[in-house]
Amino acid sequence: MKIGFIGFGNMAQAIVQGLIAAKAVSPDEIFACAAHYEKLKTNAASFGVHAEESAKAVAEQADMVVIAVKPYQIEAVVEPIKELLLTKIVVSIAAGRPFSWYEQVLLPGTHHISTIPNTPVSVCKGIFVCEQTHSLTEDEWNTFCNLFSQIALIEPVDSDHLSIAGTLSGCAPAYTAMYIEALADAAVKHGVARQTAYRLAAQMVVGTGSLQLSTGAHPGAMKDAVCSPGGTTIKGVAALEENGFRNAVIKAIDAAES
Repeated sequence: MKIGFIGFGNMAQAIVQGLIAAKAVSPDEIFACAAHYEKLKTNAASFGVHAEESAKAVAEQADMVVIAVKPYQIEAVVEPIKELLLTKIVVSIAAGRPFSWYEQVLLPGTHHISTIPNTPVSVCKGIFVCEQTHSLTEDEWNTFCNLFSQIALIEPVDSDHLSIAGTLSGCAPAYTAMYIEALADAAVKHGVARQTAYRLAAQMVVGTGSLQLSTGAHPGAMKDAVCSPGGTTIKGVAALEENGFRNAVIKAIDAAES
């Protein structure tokens, strides 16, 4: 499987980093192009992947083409290579560009899927939200899943919920990083060394997420399991509620979706 990236910004690089770390694809099988070729060469060299001067060169060499440019750039970038894309698996990672939109941009018969990944794919702990409506064959869908499941949870959603699912998985890493920082600040306030506080807070988030995924437990039940009657944890929960913790999180998602 040779993979081409049209656009090589932060998300494309995160995907490449994860694929290489997982040994899902060798660097020699990855091709990329970007608007600024000199910068591209530097970034591509850091991963050992091929830097190409045009989208055409990428599409000619790749079996799967990942469209990773800004949404407003897609039509101009895709127009000259429509014929080439007819024989490829086309994967979009652009927010706000669902299957129905691509049906108006790509040639009829192009096999494509719209997705929204998040940055933890770089460490093989990411999420690929995928629109359930797509035009991949069964074999192509299996190829897609077999490849990206090595770096992410593959989560298909219906078209109406692609945006909100992408916001939850794609924006929330920033909110979670703020939560980790806030927890660490609190620990530092009480005398814990900064780097120790970061490690403890980050591992707590990793462990809690892994526990929920492993057990499927309701988050409320997980919270209750830690809250002894009259104990320290329930006092902290009450303080969070008093200060609007849940409402603040919901409002953050609402703001990102607006």
